[in-house]
Amino acid sequence: MSEIKNIGIITSGGDCGGLNAVVRGAAFMAMANGVSAYIIPNGYAGLYNLIDMEKLARLDERRVDTINSTLAGSEAGHSRVKIKKIQSEDKYVRIKEGLKKFDIGGLVISGGDDTGSVVVDLAQQGIPCVHAPKTMDLDLQTYSVGADSAISRVSSFVSDLKTTGQSHNRIMVIEVFGRYAGHTAFRGGVGADADCILIPEIPVDFDVVYKHMKKHFMRRIIDSDVNAGTYSVVVAEGMKDASGEELYDESLGVDAFGHKKLAGAGRYVRKQLEKRLKDDPEIKKFMKEQGMFVPGLYEVPEVRDVKPEHLVRSGKSSAFDVNFGMEAGAGAVVLLLNGMSGVTVQDVKKGKVRYLPTDKAIKERDVDLEMVSFYESLGTCFGRKGDVYKAKFEENKGEIERHL
Repeated sequence: MSEIKNIGIITSGGDCGGLNAVVRGAAFMAMANGVSAYIIPNGYAGLYNLIDMEKLARLDERRVDTINSTLAGSEAGHSRVKIKKIQSEDKYVRIKEGLKKFDIGGLVISGGDDTGSVVVDLAQQGIPCVHAPKTMDLDLQTYSVGADSAISRVSSFVSDLKTTGQSHNRIMVIEVFGRYAGHTAFRGGVGADADCILIPEIPVDFDVVYKHMKKHFMRRIIDSDVNAGTYSVVVAEGMKDASGEELYDESLGVDAFGHKKLAGAGRYVRKQLEKRLKDDPEIKKFMKEQGMFVPGLYEVPEVRDVKPEHLVRSGKSSAFDVNFGMEAGAGAVVLLLNGMSGVTVQDVKKGKVRYLPTDKAIKERDVDLEMVSFYESLGTCFGRKGDVYKAKFEENKGEIERHL
């Protein structure tokens, strides 16, 4: 067992559900082992400036009682800072001196792939740290705190927007986070019975999307005794067009980790659908037959793009994320106190803390295209000509794995 007397808790990158559970889990496990836990505020920016701080918030029972696991976001705060990019040559010495000042012997750090890359960096510099996986994008090799909460909120927003879509006979396009992997759009869209889901893993053929949209949108209005219908499209921000190009807003520059800022996927989809609607003579005929056509004012159905953006990150944490967050935070402390560093908590099963080397855990995991094929057979459009799902069978003789 390590001689660590105090640990520091850091949350970094984007906020999401389940992070307060990580903080609580880490604090309670530290207390159970006679170790004091402190919040290092504001992510890696706080770690860099630790040497200049006068005091830190100690997570005793009284203070932990004020942290609500069911709230999204993090009591510890966030920043997007890549330590390697700090120009100061003595940055690692400065960090070590800050940790020494507060007698902090190790760090529990919760974040996604960018945060994890800094965990690898710090561990290589001899700073003990363990990674509790967190990202609503669900693109790590492990389950990540925040994913279930975000997926549930995406599902709720998409479902709710069907009411306004149907009231106005609109096609609703909802753009959601996810960067280079489409898990949030995929699972959130499925959870809301979305008609079409566009993800980065599949370059979009808009002729396929339009054909699917036209068929289902028109049928719903024709079948309705009040001529009402809608069609919902969920778009991951990292969606690619047919050429395989992602959609960036060059004016926004790059973030602290060098990533171009994705922007405009929902707007792009809207414009593609609008163009096809205007160029399709059958649509005007349909509008006239359904008593919807008004010359010069309302000749084709409206397409609206909506971006819930940070609302997806906010609000309440799901029960699943609270459970996993508590386990990930506590498991990270267990690993840290047993001399582990540069590793990521995978899960806690039967009292055993399972882990992966962080450099392996942060490698991107894409949406399983066989599952996409499965849902294509159930009627969902993914912007391509889908094949009928070919059934496969396997008897599971092992334990039940929780997954998304």
